[in-house]
Amino acid sequence: MTSARSVLLIGGNRFPFHRFETNGPLLADAVPDSIDVTSTTEKAALEDLSGYDAVVDYLTDSTLSDAQREGLLEFVADGGGYLGVHCAADLTNTAADDPDAVIDAREEPFPELRELVGGHFLTHPEQTTYDVSVVDHYHPVTAALADFAVHDEPYVLDVDDDVRVLARMDHPEHADMPVAWTNEYGDGRVFYSSLGHDEASLTNDGVRALLANAVRWVTRD
Repeated sequence: MTSARSVLLIGGNRFPFHRFETNGPLLADAVPDSIDVTSTTEKAALEDLSGYDAVVDYLTDSTLSDAQREGLLEFVADGGGYLGVHCAADLTNTAADDPDAVIDAREEPFPELRELVGGHFLTHPEQTTYDVSVVDHYHPVTAALADFAVHDEPYVLDVDDDVRVLARMDHPEHADMPVAWTNEYGDGRVFYSSLGHDEASLTNDGVRALLANAVRWVTRD
C-alpha cells in the first residue's frame, strides 16, 4: 500500500432508490482529495480488502456471501475502517445480484452486520427538511462541525445503547433520533450516518463536511 490512504466505496443499482450510478459520484466527491477512492458495485471486492484503509458502504441490499461478510468483518476487526452511509443500516433488505431476483425483506437484521454498524433501519417518514444538531464536540469527526439543516429522508433506527452518538435530528414525528455515531468493532474504527438519501443531502455542505471528517477518521488520515 502506498502512503496515501485508500477507500473502497461500494453500492448497488438493484433498487430504484439509493442508486449508486447517481449517488456514488456524489459520495466520492465528498471524500478528501488526499484519499484515493475506488468505486464498485461488485460485492466480491469485500472478500479481499488488503489494499484499502477503509470501506465506505452505500449498499441497500445487505445480502453477502460468507466470504464477502467474513472479508469485511475481519478487515474491520483487524484495524480497518468502516463508514456506513444512509442505506447501509438497512440490514433486512435482500436481493440477489440477479436483476430478475425478487426483492424481499428479512424479519430480523443480519446479526453480524448489526453488530458492526451498531444499529439498523426500521422505517422512515416522508422526505423533509429538518435540523441536525451536533451533540458531541469532543470527537474529531464533529469537533469543528456546526449544526445544520438538511432536506433528506429521515431514518428511524434501532440504535445500540453503547454507540457514541455524535449528532441527532430534530424531526416533528421522531425528535431526538441519532443521525451519526461511532461504534467499536475489534481494532477498527466504525462510523455511521443516516444522512445521504439523494443529491439534496449529498451536496449539502453540512453532510459533506460530516462525511469528509468521518473518512479522515476511519482511515486514520
